[in-house]
Amino acid sequence: MDQSICVLVIEDEAHIRRVLEYNLELDGLEVYLAGDGPSGLELARQKRPEVILLDWMMPGMDGLQVLSELKQDETTKDIPVFMLTAKSTLADVGEALYKGADDYITKPFDATKLGDIIKAKLGKYAEQKSG
Repeated sequence: MDQSICVLVIEDEAHIRRVLEYNLELDGLEVYLAGDGPSGLELARQKRPEVILLDWMMPGMDGLQVLSELKQDETTKDIPVFMLTAKSTLADVGEALYKGADDYITKPFDATKLGDIIKAKLGKYAEQKSG
């Protein structure tokens, strides 16, 4: 399972992208970065990552719009998408899950544990698909 898991981070705040990239790479994950929705969609189609970490609140195209496009596209619809956001009400979580998010991680989060969380969640998805 640990063989080069590829993660796409779609996050508009550069400092958060850098923190995520640093910590995920420390955990042995391959990381691609996008600073907005359109470039994130393009990278998702090109790189076909194992998981996408998607910020909700971004200018222009927000995370839910990106999520909708990912889930409607044949090349990206099966990629697990974890919303990474400060929006943490039950209604927000419900809306994201209803629209196709596979998981929900609220900010602030412990970036040093994120790689382990991703690996554990991907392991559970693999078990569900094979079982």
